[in-house]
Amino acid sequence: MITCYVRYVLDPTKLEEFEIYAKMWIPLVRKLGGTHHGYFLPGEGANNVALALFTFPSLAAYEVYRSKAAVDPECQAAVRYYEETRCFLSYERSFFRPVSG
Repeated sequence: MITCYVRYVLDPTKLEEFEIYAKMWIPLVRKLGGTHHGYFLPGEGANNVALALFTFPSLAAYEVYRSKAAVDPECQAAVRYYEETRCFLSYERSFFRPVSG
């Protein structure tokens, strides 16, 4: 299992737009084989950082998701929404594996 952690630097004047963007992706990740754990928007503290977490059975499964997302009409619409709104300034992606006792 692999969990993708995405840290977004937001435009704090576009939090509503980012929330719309986030809500677009949650069902798309599920549709394409992942488990989405949600987006986490600013609460207290920094007003320009958001996080997202989603899991796939393996890194290979994540790569399949990326390939499918590139040609999926709903995913393309979500990308276009970002391009129109520029609701985040940048993002970084990291992958983690669970450790259990």
